[in-house]
Amino acid sequence: MSENNKINNVPVHDLRREYKNTVLRRSGLSSCPLDLFKDWLKDACDAGLSDPAAMCVATVDSSGQPFQRIVLLKYYDKEGLVFFTHFNSRKAQHLKKNRNTSLLFPWYMLDRQVIFLGQAEPISTQESREYFQSRPKESQIAAWASPQSEIIATREVLENRFLEFKQKFQEGEVPLPHFWGGFRVRFHSVEFWQGGLHRLHDRFIYQKKENEWTIDRLSP
Repeated sequence: MSENNKINNVPVHDLRREYKNTVLRRSGLSSCPLDLFKDWLKDACDAGLSDPAAMCVATVDSSGQPFQRIVLLKYYDKEGLVFFTHFNSRKAQHLKKNRNTSLLFPWYMLDRQVIFLGQAEPISTQESREYFQSRPKESQIAAWASPQSEIIATREVLENRFLEFKQKFQEGEVPLPHFWGGFRVRFHSVEFWQGGLHRLHDRFIYQKKENEWTIDRLSP
């Protein structure tokens, strides 16, 4: 790269550190990836990481252009991982046409990351309603107020919509919007990455074969 094309105010090429928190060995792996994921998620919570349930959700539009955004995981089990969104949002529209997605948990403060691959499907209205009713009332109102991913002229437009719906739902419960709900990602692949000394990272991938999980070590 020529000197004229370099941006020298932030020397990113010198940003380097050694990963030496811990190691990941096959002997420490369980037969089900969710067992290790549960332990790592607890470690992230116990370490006081900000938003330990935050994950990067990747989708692809009809032209093949990838998109990514941070979304909060709300609950999970052997059936899949669940998050919630506006059904007119960009990610929901992508998933309507292409269910394939990737979920990345970037716990870099612990030198760890986890990647789930799978297919997303809408959960039932009743399941969405149960979660929606557990949210703080202001968050429920915000779901009504925000036409997610649409262009708006100013922030005041959004704030005014919030105030309008806050007044509308001042008394009683806030109903579940018909355009809002959850997706469950049914995963078939889970990769665990643990940073290692001298860039000799530990990577293990779980892949579902029928009703069994195979485990392989990947070169870093």
